[in-house]
Amino acid sequence: MKVKRIKTYVKGLDKEMQGGIPAGSMVMVAGKPGTMKSSFAFNILYQNACQKDLNGVFVTLEQGRKSLTANMESLGMSDIQSLMGKELSILDMGMIRKKLTQLSNQTWMETLRMYLDNLNNNMNMNLLVIDSLAALEVMAKFTNPREELFFLFEWLKDLDVTTFVITEMTQGSDEFCKYGEDFLADGIMHLDMHRSGKSVNLFLSIVKMRQTNHKRGYYPLIFDKDGFEIV
Repeated sequence: MKVKRIKTYVKGLDKEMQGGIPAGSMVMVAGKPGTMKSSFAFNILYQNACQKDLNGVFVTLEQGRKSLTANMESLGMSDIQSLMGKELSILDMGMIRKKLTQLSNQTWMETLRMYLDNLNNNMNMNLLVIDSLAALEVMAKFTNPREELFFLFEWLKDLDVTTFVITEMTQGSDEFCKYGEDFLADGIMHLDMHRSGKSVNLFLSIVKMRQTNHKRGYYPLIFDKDGFEIV
């Protein structure tokens, strides 16, 4: 049975994993601060909206919508405004959080699910990014993180969309997440950086990707006017 795949549009990467990410997968995008995780994930949504007319939602829990949009436009994603409200939506949960006093009868996670369910019903989501898991944990005030993350991930899988969850790795640690929830993910994409002299270089590796015979290289990752590319 042929697996339907979602392209990352990172030049050279999709061919290393049989054409892209299996549709419907839940993928963790892990890395330390400064490794362009948000830009990398947003670019996947943006390119699929531009080139395949796929509908994507970016949930930002830290950076405001205006700041996020300006940052992505500065990286060359110039058609964001024309895609907004059509193939592309940005859900600014920071802004919604300020209004939570008016939603006292609902928990924070219930509110997030309500917004995503509504978006899915209205635009038929194909791709979803949650930025980031660390911010989600703080805002939702998890009391039993392992259990609550398990049910969150199961709910995300039930949405039947290709989901990217951004996770922050701490300096000096090789752990992709805090509570061992990486085993729940269908894939893990690791963004890393190393200093060489006065330069800091980015790298990317596919740690795992279910339903995929992927290469396990540790690829230099570059970004220029033409987008992301592995070397």
